[in-house]
Amino acid sequence: MIENVERVIAEAENVLFDFDGPICRLFAGHHAHQVAESLVAWLEEHGRHVLLTEEERASGDPHAVLRAVDRIHPGSDLVEELEERLTREELHAAQTAWPTAYADPLIQTLRAVGVRLAIATNNSPQVARAYLEGRGLTACFGPHVYGRTTDLHLLKPDPDCIRRALASLGARPARSLMVGDSVTDLYAAQAAGVLFLGYARSEEKAKRLHDAGAEAVVDSMLPVLEAVRRRNVQA
Repeated sequence: MIENVERVIAEAENVLFDFDGPICRLFAGHHAHQVAESLVAWLEEHGRHVLLTEEERASGDPHAVLRAVDRIHPGSDLVEELEERLTREELHAAQTAWPTAYADPLIQTLRAVGVRLAIATNNSPQVARAYLEGRGLTACFGPHVYGRTTDLHLLKPDPDCIRRALASLGARPARSLMVGDSVTDLYAAQAAGVLFLGYARSEEKAKRLHDAGAEAVVDSMLPVLEAVRRRNVQA
């Protein structure tokens, strides 16, 4: 497995990070299921909960709620309002987000050795920027932060945010690496033609990524940081 990590790091001139997972646990203090419940409650207050199936109401996934409404009323004012509410909840969550271990030094080291960085996420780009500013990491990414828009059909696994990041960097897909923690990240990376490195905090997540075809999966950013350091020494 470490050989696969070394390979994708060695080939990457550009690294694109998913935000929630590889960089931080966004909902560590303000839990995702609470956010999903608040969105469902808001829909109920406005008589729109019938747009959701029982499974979607109980999913605990804010994006599942958002996608469900958009599927029935794409591009509507309702979807726009719901997306804005989710963004506010994410901004609140960012205040208590937990940094992923070794993510900060990994980001700083990649930038120091000349790798170009971007974020490609299903979260609001406002939220990612706010978190980066709080961690002193804004300069590592510059303007290259791409996330959710009101065109919700373009959320990953659609490769839209990855393609926007690649275009902004002037990057070749074959020399670019996506670091993500979900199967949707993997599918988006494959569709965009970029390399993929999976991050999984649990054996269950790692199995899902492996079963979906991910060849390089780590449970810590430390071996990735060490691979970058070795690459720099060998260069």
